[in-house]
Amino acid sequence: MSTFGDDHVGTRIKAQRRLARLSQRQLADRLPYSYSLLNQVECGARRATDDFLSAVADALGIEVTLLTDLPSDGPGRGNTATLVAPIREALDMYDLEPLPGPGPRSIDVLTSEADQVCQLVRSARLRKATSLLPAIIGELSHQAWNDSNSSVWKALSSAYRTAHDIALKLGHPDLSRVALERMSWAAERASDPCLAAICQYKRALLYKSGGHDTGLRLIAAGHKILEGNSTHEALVIEGQLHLGASALAARADRSGLVAAHLDSARELATRVGGEAPNVHWLSFGNRNVDLHAFGANVTMRLYDDALSQARRMKSQNSTLTSRRARFLIDRARVEMETGNTEASLKHVAQARKAAPEQIRYYPGTRETISRLVHLSRRTPDSLGHMARWIGL
Repeated sequence: MSTFGDDHVGTRIKAQRRLARLSQRQLADRLPYSYSLLNQVECGARRATDDFLSAVADALGIEVTLLTDLPSDGPGRGNTATLVAPIREALDMYDLEPLPGPGPRSIDVLTSEADQVCQLVRSARLRKATSLLPAIIGELSHQAWNDSNSSVWKALSSAYRTAHDIALKLGHPDLSRVALERMSWAAERASDPCLAAICQYKRALLYKSGGHDTGLRLIAAGHKILEGNSTHEALVIEGQLHLGASALAARADRSGLVAAHLDSARELATRVGGEAPNVHWLSFGNRNVDLHAFGANVTMRLYDDALSQARRMKSQNSTLTSRRARFLIDRARVEMETGNTEASLKHVAQARKAAPEQIRYYPGTRETISRLVHLSRRTPDSLGHMARWIGL
């Protein structure tokens, strides 16, 4: 038997065959194996041996690793490991005294630069943000050692939160968890309940499959931190916590709980004036509630409802680039699941144009493109290019 992982091997062979624009019969003609065996492997009725996989890879002109197990952390992760290495090092030095040398710049300058990096992330310019962030974290850490005060710790906590966002978008969930631990550590020293609540919100959303109850408990802990705080800032974060809870409830397929949290979020959006575009780099408001309602229906596989929602929603051009790109990929999935494959590919292309650095590593992109390849009788050039771009 094969020593390769056999889960989905047949599906991968089928996808690569279609990318090569070959029928089963045409591929079988290139193999020293029968058409019947190829058919059975693709549909999962027979397991593939090492020799069979090698022969298929040779016939398709690809590396055999494309037919075997994929990296567990998603597409392209190896391509970004070097990119995020300086962030990993900056996070690792959080409790080390700074080396002798010139002191850091003023806290006002560093806070401004940290905000600029956060804006780059919101604009989906991840490589530029990644190149700038480690030095800012280093200087803020230096400042915290030499002149520790609340403003320094707040700025450092925010910088750690940006590191979390970058790591997650580039496919490094392990690093994103480390960044959140650092964010919590700095927020505690800043004595800022709002930052602490945001940290709970971010922690909760890391529960992608299973552990939904733990995620909801973290959301509840965030609400508890803000008890009795009725400032505009706290209301925005309360609303965002409800949106996070709606996403977790959707993953657990608990539609009633989804609706309850969305209703609470919409009530808070009304209290803060409809839109609060920049509170702790959150963009809470009615538009964000609509996006989460749409996303919940996608997660719960209520595709007809999601498609109706998407068609009613106003243009997303004024939405943050990173959020609009995510919406476009979700819209692509909805179009695909309702039989509109051409519209699905169009939305994938729009998402790539809007935020290529983010969309290339977003798991939903790979899932949608893989499914489009599987559904297509003949892979169009545009889909083939897209599949190769994400490393399918």
